[in-house]
Amino acid sequence: MQRIFSGIQPSGIPTLGNYLGAIRNWAALQNDHECIYCVVDLHAITVFQNPQELTRQTREMAAVLLACGIDPRKHVLFLQSHVRAHAQLGWIFNCIARLGWLNRMTQFKDKAGKDRENASAGLYVYPNLMAADIHAYHATRVPVGDDQRQHLELANDIAQKFNHDYGVDFFPNIEPLIMGPAARVMSLRDGTKKMSKSDPSDQSRINLNDDADTIALKVRRAKTDPEPLPSEVAGLEGRPEARNLVGIFAALEGTDHAAVLRDHGGKGFGDFKKSLADLLVEKLAPISAETRRYLDDPAGVDAVLRDGAERAAAIADPIVAEAERLVGFMRV
Repeated sequence: MQRIFSGIQPSGIPTLGNYLGAIRNWAALQNDHECIYCVVDLHAITVFQNPQELTRQTREMAAVLLACGIDPRKHVLFLQSHVRAHAQLGWIFNCIARLGWLNRMTQFKDKAGKDRENASAGLYVYPNLMAADIHAYHATRVPVGDDQRQHLELANDIAQKFNHDYGVDFFPNIEPLIMGPAARVMSLRDGTKKMSKSDPSDQSRINLNDDADTIALKVRRAKTDPEPLPSEVAGLEGRPEARNLVGIFAALEGTDHAAVLRDHGGKGFGDFKKSLADLLVEKLAPISAETRRYLDDPAGVDAVLRDGAERAAAIADPIVAEAERLVGFMRV
């Protein structure tokens, strides 16, 4: 059974986009992989975080992952900062990675924007720590989206250079795990922009802790156009809001745009939005209820994370200790 590692930043309650794009896949992968899942709070502070907010959002993210079906008894769920091996190997990888490699990372350019001189050094070397997150467990598979492919390639470059420099075959190659066509969920207020927790308008997104009435209201208010739904996929061309709502319906049903339009083509958006709201409530209401249950017992969530950190460290510590020995760090 192959070992998977994946991490998610603690940026508050996830949205429908986070769920369909990543978290739902995490749960499915548990059936045939050894899964190590991590809330990456070290990565979170590459940009400033309010300490109290970071603590709250970290626990919220853990609660949502549990509510979405991550099984901490069969697999591992923990906080990145609770396993020191990540930072230890991250420093070694800082010394292995080349500046030229990091200069090519497009995500740093996107996140730092025009004021790159003001960005943190942590944001710049973020990909090295991401490589350490994976290699600390000798994970061989990582579920990735398009925005992380470049970082995964860098992680393999770092492993190959480490192995070459020290004359070993220690860190394995990582295989990207592509989970079929990703559900790209866009804003309910603007079908050309990705659904995001950072959008000032809460009406732009479905949060995984929204109740049934809130979901129905947001779907009713979702931006559309005056035309009815087309009967064929070609009819969605140039209609980003219609394409988005049809795509959400298809992702939730596990089907495609064509199948949704066969059932709903020709209808006005009023009828379709009601069907979509009902489907969203059916799929998300249990997650919302479970999230609230976990958050009502913070000590229980913390106990799961402590246990996960112990089990993660039991895997990572010997691997990183061997990497340190290969580097030549003295043991006394």
